[in-house]
Amino acid sequence: MSLSCHDIFSDSNLLCSEETSGILSRETSEFSSPDIDLSPLTMSSSEEEESIAEFIENECYFVPGFDYLSRLQSTSLGASARKESVEWILKVQAYYGFQPLTAYLSVNYMDRFLNSRRQLPQTNGWKLQLLSVACLSLAAKMEEPMVPSLLDLQVEGPKYIFEPKIIRKMELLVLGVLHWRLRSITPFSFLGFFSCKFDPTGIFTGFLISRATQIILSNVQEASFLAYWPSCIAVAAFLCAANEIPNWPLVKPEHAESWCEGLRKEKIIECYQLMQELFIDNNKRKLPEVLPQLRVTTQSPMRSSVSSSSSSSTSFSLSYKRRRINRKCLWLDGDKENQ
Repeated sequence: MSLSCHDIFSDSNLLCSEETSGILSRETSEFSSPDIDLSPLTMSSSEEEESIAEFIENECYFVPGFDYLSRLQSTSLGASARKESVEWILKVQAYYGFQPLTAYLSVNYMDRFLNSRRQLPQTNGWKLQLLSVACLSLAAKMEEPMVPSLLDLQVEGPKYIFEPKIIRKMELLVLGVLHWRLRSITPFSFLGFFSCKFDPTGIFTGFLISRATQIILSNVQEASFLAYWPSCIAVAAFLCAANEIPNWPLVKPEHAESWCEGLRKEKIIECYQLMQELFIDNNKRKLPEVLPQLRVTTQSPMRSSVSSSSSSSTSFSLSYKRRRINRKCLWLDGDKENQ
């Protein structure tokens, strides 16, 4: 007897045949038994410090190798190509209102992938752009509740447009190189813990986290920060943010070493001075407006496309045709790549 697709995926086949009378609810005596502790899990101060210390111990597995920065700086074209790719990622992050962590992870995946290559790309050609799109797509799938299609993701003036199947192949290649380790340890992993160290009263916690997030995200374009691990960047960003609070007691970089096991005073001082030089004292780069943990409720192009599939298909088709007519497009497929 053959089954149709309707039969296989019908409600009767998906639901269990068990009676619902045995399901526990908050009103049942079994659920409200005093033997069951339903209080939220909390960590003591020592347990939290141990957890952060473990992050610091393992963060080396989620950053490029030590020679990656020197290889990148050995040619100005390589560093310039990376900077252009990061700038494009930040533009798309702002366009769709992605979380700061999404953009940071995208760059993290890209750097870790490039670190595995013997020869770094010398120009921002189609290969590096394809890598940027694939890394941004993977990061968005990790962090964002709603992700645009692979074609809609290619906005903000890319030089080339890639077919979805080519991007998916690149995603698989990146996943293989990274050994599917996408849940990276980033500076954002330390914000909550370090904010309590900076401000035990919690009065300025919101400002410190928001401002540190802005500084961290702006740093991602500068290749020099690849010399510092995420925990060090997080501490330095908090130090810079704290300096902007009037009448705030001065916190010196060397004091931060005692906050948690694994922090190195020398590296914190170097990273903090670099931030001061590049982004605070000289104001060489305008920091992007970032509000962490805050999402705008108005419809964005991505949201509107999700709400109406028919209108999305029409607008996408028109947009796609315009892009193909008015701009240089490079369509790649498996056969062309082999030629």
